Amino acid sequence: MSDLLTNAAEFTVSEIAQAVKRTVEDGFGHVRVRGEISGFRGQHGSGHAYFTLKDDAASIDAVIWKTSFSRLRFKPEEGMEVIATGRLTTFPRSSKYQIVIEQLEPAGAGALMALLEERRKKLAAEGLFDRDRKRALPYLPRIIGVVTSPTGAVIRDILHRLEDRFPSHVLVWPVRVQGDTCAAEVSAAIIGFNALPVDGPIPRPDLLIVARGGGSIEDLWGFNEEAVVRAVAASTIPVISAVGHETDVTLVDHVADLRAPTPTAAAEAAVPVRAELIGYVQDMGQRQRHAMRRLAQGQRDRLRAAGAGLPRPADLVSVSRQRLDHAGANLLSGLRHAAQQKRLRLTRIALNPAVLRQAARDLRLRLADAQRRTGASLVLRTERAGTVLVNLTRHFDPVLGRLVERKRAGLGPLASRLTPASLRAELRQARLSLAPCSERLDTAFVREIKNERQALDGLVKLLKSVSYQNVLSRGFALVKDETGAPIAARADLSPGQDIRLEFADGEIGAKVSGTPGKRKGKAATPAAQESLF
Repeated sequence: MSDLLTNAAEFTVSEIAQAVKRTVEDGFGHVRVRGEISGFRGQHGSGHAYFTLKDDAASIDAVIWKTSFSRLRFKPEEGMEVIATGRLTTFPRSSKYQIVIEQLEPAGAGALMALLEERRKKLAAEGLFDRDRKRALPYLPRIIGVVTSPTGAVIRDILHRLEDRFPSHVLVWPVRVQGDTCAAEVSAAIIGFNALPVDGPIPRPDLLIVARGGGSIEDLWGFNEEAVVRAVAASTIPVISAVGHETDVTLVDHVADLRAPTPTAAAEAAVPVRAELIGYVQDMGQRQRHAMRRLAQGQRDRLRAAGAGLPRPADLVSVSRQRLDHAGANLLSGLRHAAQQKRLRLTRIALNPAVLRQAARDLRLRLADAQRRTGASLVLRTERAGTVLVNLTRHFDPVLGRLVERKRAGLGPLASRLTPASLRAELRQARLSLAPCSERLDTAFVREIKNERQALDGLVKLLKSVSYQNVLSRGFALVKDETGAPIAARADLSPGQDIRLEFADGEIGAKVSGTPGKRKGKAATPAAQESLF
């Protein structure tokens, strides 16, 4: 027995380890392993990632090298079930085997998480999660709409909390909060609340609460559906999201105007505490009353201070009273003095008949003299006017006679009836007959200008409708040669020719390539039908 042991080949530990390593790598060079990630703490300082894949009966060490980790489309996370693709190898230093992962795919719950993340990024890119879209909640809503299951503990918690804080009118829209129909029912409830008329028989809520209890990601998946998210985003009524526990996050939480960690917290955020509100109002009323008292007291003090600097009313009228008394005392003597003065003036100008007769004679003489001067002036002005009129008549008659002679010479037999008076009468009659014609001529001129303007506008519209610029605006282009002349056929082009392409918004240069077709005769050959550009 000892001889057999002595003759057996000896291996070092390293040789055995390398042999095992080659055997494992040759037999399992490409494998796909399904398991749950455990012990993942992120990338190591070297950039590599180390963790364990396990199931209910076994576990295997896993490593992702730095170069492979950066190429992964899906990054590993603790507790997620994945499908790892790679190769098995051994680590000789600790006599362990491990899988070197090259690709990583989600599986099971991990697939849901990947789908959730992809959907979240898509909706976030549309701007549905932006903070600018979020609206302020009403301070004291009259009607609160709740979208939840009517039989669960959630609605009882919400009603109980509202009753404690501020009793409000609550409308419950019953829905299933998990299952295949959950998303459709929740989105329909949100849309239905928004469709209620303001003054309809069913009051329209001022605030909506979308709520349900906690659960797994599968239980809460209905609140991650795109239909529910878009219904919340399109709601004109502010929405509070209260789905799951504080650690549960759904897409509805991102799009809602406020996320509450629990349904009870949603009720607290919806209304203030009634007792605190009453106390606040009473405190504000008390402060207002104190402020009004202080203001009135301050104004009273200012009035009292201003009044202290004013003189007494008796002092204000004492001087005027004294002046009145003095004037009253001097009134009687003043009247006697005035009467005496008037009497003296009357005595000096006392009237008698001789004085009156002398005054009448003087006035009569003055009147006669004025009449005499007025008559002489009137006669003189009349004579001057007559002289001027005679001179004008002397000059007017020869001129009028010459005009009459000219008219008589041109009229022949009618000249005997042509007189200055008849000419004046005919001139007046012509003026009267021409006045309506002038008015009609003005009206006809305005109407003709208007008709010509309408015709010109019609021609402009017709020119625009047949203009080639309208064709260019529909996506066509006009081909021109170097001189700007339009080219109507391919046969007018030659290879290498410089042309201009006119579009609706401008021109661009181009060069012809290929062989142009023929304008007439047989159809162009396939070689001649190739593109010119």
